[in-house]
Amino acid sequence: MLIIGIAGGAGSGKTSVVRQITEHFKNDQIVVIPQDSYYKDSSSLPLEERRKLNFDHPDSIDFELLIEHIRELREGRSIREPVYSYVSCTRSDTETVTVSPAHIMIVEGILVFCEKRLRDLMDIRVFVDTDPDDRLLRLISRDTGERGKTLDEIMGRYVRTVKPMHLQFIEPSKRYADLIIPEGGHNKVAIDILISTIERKLQNKEREQ
Repeated sequence: MLIIGIAGGAGSGKTSVVRQITEHFKNDQIVVIPQDSYYKDSSSLPLEERRKLNFDHPDSIDFELLIEHIRELREGRSIREPVYSYVSCTRSDTETVTVSPAHIMIVEGILVFCEKRLRDLMDIRVFVDTDPDDRLLRLISRDTGERGKTLDEIMGRYVRTVKPMHLQFIEPSKRYADLIIPEGGHNKVAIDILISTIERKLQNKEREQ
């Protein structure tokens, strides 16, 4: 199994990069593990308090479970990935998604380079680097359209947590990247290089076996 980590700020275009990689390979060759499925459950708190939580800090992620699941998949065992709701800010008690091992695993999220044990499991580390203004515009479009947030809520969260956490944790994690992709999915040259690197590393792993 080849494990690829894809990090970058909120709204940087990570999803677009992941989509272009997955479209290149066959469905049974690749699996994507989103960091966002592993937010810690906060159902014990009132909804208003949940919405004020800092979801851009590494402490918001259940890294223990995420690392355990990646190791299980690497060993050839299926996992039950959590289901997290952005609307209610809770993890489902009953619903999970069964994920089976594949030749390529992508671990994607803003904080995936902030935990050394997780970084050490990755064969390739990619950072999607996008201008802050572009990221903010994408955040506004996504959170109003998909997550039911108002513009005031989005801007308040951006000033309170998104921007300072990006500067404190996410931007510094760029130094762990093997490849930096400016402007996300719009950078066709960088994505072609990444896909070629993935194919070459897969071939090398097959030879080693």
